[in-house]
Amino acid sequence: MRIKKIINNTLSSLMLVIFILLVAAVVLSKASGGEPAFFGYEIKTVLSGSMEPGIQTGSIVALKPRGDMNRFKPGDVITFRNEDNLLITHRIVEATVNNATGEAVYRTKGDNNDAPDMNPTSSANVVAQYTGVTVPYVGYAMNFAVSKAGSVVLMIVPGLMLLLYALYTSWKAVAALEKKNAALLPASPSPTETQP
Repeated sequence: MRIKKIINNTLSSLMLVIFILLVAAVVLSKASGGEPAFFGYEIKTVLSGSMEPGIQTGSIVALKPRGDMNRFKPGDVITFRNEDNLLITHRIVEATVNNATGEAVYRTKGDNNDAPDMNPTSSANVVAQYTGVTVPYVGYAMNFAVSKAGSVVLMIVPGLMLLLYALYTSWKAVAALEKKNAALLPASPSPTETQP
């Protein structure tokens, strides 16, 4: 009986934490107009398999923005904007510095790609450095959460779950009270017994 109570409390706590994290992610992403950020790290969703197996499609990655974008060397993983204004996270395979401007130029390659990227990227296009933190498959949920349908679902489903949980808890409490009251009531005399 005690183990069942511990499991119920653990599951309830886990549901509450997941609910709070998803709501926080939606609110933060809506407020910032994009992906959420936690404790100074930007959270981005990986949409391609170019960095697999290290970074899987559908993962979320933690990126450290800001700082000197000329500091990177071969082997570092960076996130940059390409010529189509898309964010790409790839590994630097070659770094050179333009002595006239002091600006670095990086040749990058996805770990799962056969060849380096066609165009090198300037340090001015680098937006962040990959921190090595990745959580597989959560990106799918994050993308859904920031969609219109996801926002609606995240507002309705947790509310329904909380309502159902409240109804279940109330039903269990009423059943326990009825059982307790039935045990406390004295046995009433049967109709065949006579009173003196």
